[in-house]
Amino acid sequence: MSTREPAPPALPKAPGGFLRFLRSAAIFFRGFVENPAMVASVVPSSQATIEAMLAKVDWSRCRLFVEYGPGVGTFTTRILEYLPPDGRLLAIDTNPRFVDFLKKTIDDPRLEVALGSAEDVESLVRAAGHSRADYVISGLPFSSLPPETAGRIVAATYAVLRDGGAFMTYQFRPTAKELTQARFERVDTGLALFNVPPCILAWGWKENAGAVRDAAE
Repeated sequence: MSTREPAPPALPKAPGGFLRFLRSAAIFFRGFVENPAMVASVVPSSQATIEAMLAKVDWSRCRLFVEYGPGVGTFTTRILEYLPPDGRLLAIDTNPRFVDFLKKTIDDPRLEVALGSAEDVESLVRAAGHSRADYVISGLPFSSLPPETAGRIVAATYAVLRDGGAFMTYQFRPTAKELTQARFERVDTGLALFNVPPCILAWGWKENAGAVRDAAE
């Protein structure tokens, strides 16, 4: 059964307040204007969408969480609130503006922000000192990506996940869900009606003999 265990309040958190909101909104909108194909929406995801996506995570077993396309950290900050003290979050983005913003506004030793492509997640995870990821969440607009690129990202994600790990997507179109269903052994789906616009949610679980052994330990 999935559990949600917030990290102790003594751990560093991202600075909040209205000023950060204004800065993040400006950076997010500028990123959308500069490269709309790589920013899924002009509006960041709603809190309801964030909570729905993270509800299936077993935080007690999460040592490495990977995020594709963190943008201005809408999911990033919430993941850090739940992440265990010994957990790590690797956020990967192709936009140097977003990478710079996250590095400057989130002071948390558990966070590593990398400028790069999700296609290279295996090498980026190794560079961060890990061999496998427990969970990967993606905000990338799969419907806007070349099919070959989208396919390589899903394949690399499957390869980097541990047995029992999950690939999680939230999208306005069914492309990511369909790619996940074609590659992963089990897929759960949902719908975030209160997002603007509504989001299709998908959790692809990597399940094989190794996953059964992990669950028994």
